[in-house]
Amino acid sequence: MKTIRRLIYREVVASVAFVAVGFLALFFFFDFVDDLPNVGRGGGAYRLTQAFAYVTLMIPNHLYELLPIAVLIGSIFVMARLAQSSEYTILRTSGLGPWRALRTLLALGLMFTVFTFAMGDYLSPIADRTAQLLKARLEGRISIGQTGAWLKEKQPYHTYNVNVKALSPEGDMQGIRIFESDSRGFLVSVTQAPQAKFADDGAWLLQNADRNEFSSNSDEVARVESTKFPTLRWPTEITPEMVSVALLKPDRMSTIDLFQYIRHLEANGQTSQRYEIEFWRKVFYPLSCIVMVVLALPFAYLHFRAGGITSYVFVGVLIGISFFLLNNVFGYIGNLRNWQPWLTAAAPGLIYTMFSLGAFGWLVLRR
Repeated sequence: MKTIRRLIYREVVASVAFVAVGFLALFFFFDFVDDLPNVGRGGGAYRLTQAFAYVTLMIPNHLYELLPIAVLIGSIFVMARLAQSSEYTILRTSGLGPWRALRTLLALGLMFTVFTFAMGDYLSPIADRTAQLLKARLEGRISIGQTGAWLKEKQPYHTYNVNVKALSPEGDMQGIRIFESDSRGFLVSVTQAPQAKFADDGAWLLQNADRNEFSSNSDEVARVESTKFPTLRWPTEITPEMVSVALLKPDRMSTIDLFQYIRHLEANGQTSQRYEIEFWRKVFYPLSCIVMVVLALPFAYLHFRAGGITSYVFVGVLIGISFFLLNNVFGYIGNLRNWQPWLTAAAPGLIYTMFSLGAFGWLVLRR
């Protein structure tokens, strides 16, 4: 059985690698063509080599998204080819029964699951952050739009709503606005600064800050006191990682960063539905590789005519694309309808798991 497992593993891994390289080459070409208009901007600082480096850094994220589809297509191709050449019939007579074949593919799917998790939780976030910093040299900052990112922090007697417009390539914050309110919800002060840095102890060092304090006397006459500070130290528990998380896409964060940011949002009474869905998607998405290899097993029990593999591989492509689309659709609908985050993230995998086990039971065990 070791020889049979080695044969199946070698063929499937080689086919999956071939399909993944083909998809990555296609996405690399599209990304490079899309980034070419940016070459020469920023006073000529953004050159062709930097565009090439930026597109290259996007490869890990594409690989993370495409790996389950590549696993499905590669596994279907191998199973269909073994069935067409009657090699799988020989393997069955050698003792490779349906359940043993299922266990073999489950072990292979588990290896792809571990690789996908490592790719999406370690390599992809680092590469994407590096790509964003490289891109920021062209635009001079990292931002998610005109309004920037909003964060909230509750302290013992006051609540702070913080707006950070952008991050510089060096990691400094730009366009900071801090709105302070008391326990009754009344606005106490507004602090603005064009730039801020992170101190070693976690506090923010606001540069050229303008602070407006609002107060009222016994006659309820409102007063505004304006003060300018060359450097204003603001103690806070909002870390650089939290600011980066708020300014970057949640689907390109690591699981630990998402979990910490969700806890921060919940501690400050903010909605975390979107980030919880992305967190559970990070947990369940690598497991889809196991579903894909199980879905490919029934193709080994079909009878093929000459040249019939192409149509089945095309069916595999359609199934993979439908899984990718369904995964995204459930994420958007779950966020809009306020579904349970873990169920929203797990639903596509559960649907395809039932479909794959149904196909296995009908085509393999029953027939």
